[in-house]
Amino acid sequence: MRQAVITRHGPPDVFELRESPDPEPSAGEVRVRVRAAGVNFSDVLSRLGLYPDAPKPPLVVGYEVAGHLDAVGSHVTGLAEGDRVFALTRFGGYSDVVVVPAALCFRVPAELSDTEAAAVPVTYLTAALALYRMASLAPGEMVLVHNAGGGVGTAATQLARLRRAVVIGTASPLKHAALRSFGVEHVIDYTHANVGDEVRRITRGRGVDVILDPIGGSSFTASYHMLAPLGRLVMFGLSAAAPGERRDWWTVFRAWKGTPRFDPLSMINRNRGVFGLHVGHLWEERAQLARLMEMLLSELRAGRLRPVVAKTFPLDRAADAHRFIQSRSNIGKVVLTT
Repeated sequence: MRQAVITRHGPPDVFELRESPDPEPSAGEVRVRVRAAGVNFSDVLSRLGLYPDAPKPPLVVGYEVAGHLDAVGSHVTGLAEGDRVFALTRFGGYSDVVVVPAALCFRVPAELSDTEAAAVPVTYLTAALALYRMASLAPGEMVLVHNAGGGVGTAATQLARLRRAVVIGTASPLKHAALRSFGVEHVIDYTHANVGDEVRRITRGRGVDVILDPIGGSSFTASYHMLAPLGRLVMFGLSAAAPGERRDWWTVFRAWKGTPRFDPLSMINRNRGVFGLHVGHLWEERAQLARLMEMLLSELRAGRLRPVVAKTFPLDRAADAHRFIQSRSNIGKVVLTT
């Protein structure tokens, strides 16, 4: 098999394409011939040495893949060789072959291409867990999606609109037209405007019901203060720690230092809730993930959800994929192809 290996922590140039023997599935596992693999910002943090869960280099990152099954281990039911699938992986996704637990593998709707399928698992699960499970989003509520042009942002917009919620999105100006076409009703240029002031203007001072924040640092504090009574903040990232292609410890320290320690009495008095979300720490909650994934698959088959793929890169250009995602130019998901 071929793998895009991070040889050491550093800029995108640390990627190297290497060959390894194909792995064999054990009991309860399946082997996927990968056609496409999703790129997530956690992969960038792993490359920079800023992701605590990541193994030490040399390592292969990647949390989601799509392709077809070419081997099935014993005690696996409901899946067969030749099935088109997408799967959740715990690292190792930047490969053209992966072995995964069968419980984390799902058949791909015929309506989706391989690249679209690779844009589903982590992105849509994150958005669905944040909006539907944690925030219990209700029709008519207002949702603020930070980085609305990213993979999770575009998925969250679709899911929020399914619940007939009103979406406010932050993005740079070049993304505004696309976001409006996706159904974002209010777009805020975070590069020039004060997001808090704009939210107060849009909501006439009330604040928003739900906020999704992958930025971290002081953004968590600012988001908390934008919540309406009974509002819910879901935090699921720390992109503020990695604005550039190289690790900058001063930037990392500022992001860590700016991360708030929420006061329970403040939350009680203001009737607000704060949630933390890390999909990578839910791999053992397979029954819960499967139920949510079945809901997503149903909506994908019905055409009410459609993954937005910003750009694809071949596996041997994983470095360019990381440069692209760190440029914050993507509208939708960045995907590697094999």
